[in-house]
Amino acid sequence: MSHPLFDISGRTALVTGSSRGIGLALARGLAEAGCTVVLNGRDGDRLGKAAAYLEAAGLPGDIHTAVFDVTDGASVAAGIADVEERVGPLDILVNNAGMQLRAPLLEFTDPDWHRILDTNLTSAFLVGREAARRMTERGHGKIVNICSLQSEVVRPGIAPYAATKGALKMLTKGMCADWGPHGVQVNGLGPGYIETELTGALVADEEFSAWVRRRTPAGRWGRTEDLVGGLLFLASPAADFVSGQILYVDGGMTSVL
Repeated sequence: MSHPLFDISGRTALVTGSSRGIGLALARGLAEAGCTVVLNGRDGDRLGKAAAYLEAAGLPGDIHTAVFDVTDGASVAAGIADVEERVGPLDILVNNAGMQLRAPLLEFTDPDWHRILDTNLTSAFLVGREAARRMTERGHGKIVNICSLQSEVVRPGIAPYAATKGALKMLTKGMCADWGPHGVQVNGLGPGYIETELTGALVADEEFSAWVRRRTPAGRWGRTEDLVGGLLFLASPAADFVSGQILYVDGGMTSVL
């Protein structure tokens, strides 16, 4: 029998950008823990397939979907209101929506800069603010922002991505400062190099993969399921006095030179 501090069964959770990759794995982990889970994305078809995949797994938690654009304020406000009305009050929000655009900084275009900023940072502000309006009124809630190893360190060619993830780390701390007095804990989960559809090309690059394995004390790429335990901890009563922290799940990479 598991410790009651880690019991989150019956809670309602929204995971943004959860039709695939890390978001889908985190949504699955919450459903395995007995949460009612709302998947979010912009592509209704892809979201429907993700929901069907989770439903077919016979998990204890119910699965719902919510199609809205996390980078658009009006869409977010309507989306969160709809979720709370249709599914129930949100106990847990996971701000996972994100993207990567790789290019030398001198060649990075204005539209790409604004796109990555909107997707990785503004979305967490918009969705976090709407969810927290309700959580603070109710006096409880858990928000987990999916940060990154690049909230701390950076490689050439990904400066804008690192800028968004570094800012997301500080937004997490700011949300903690503003909403902590109202019973809402806000933390970040910082994945290291994780094998997903989106990192497939990097995983296939023998030189890069060898560098990742050498550079990581754990000696391997991370798997999406490596992130689930950290999320379940941050979303549970075990973390009621943990706020404004970033938990790096990177096989030790941020700790070594």
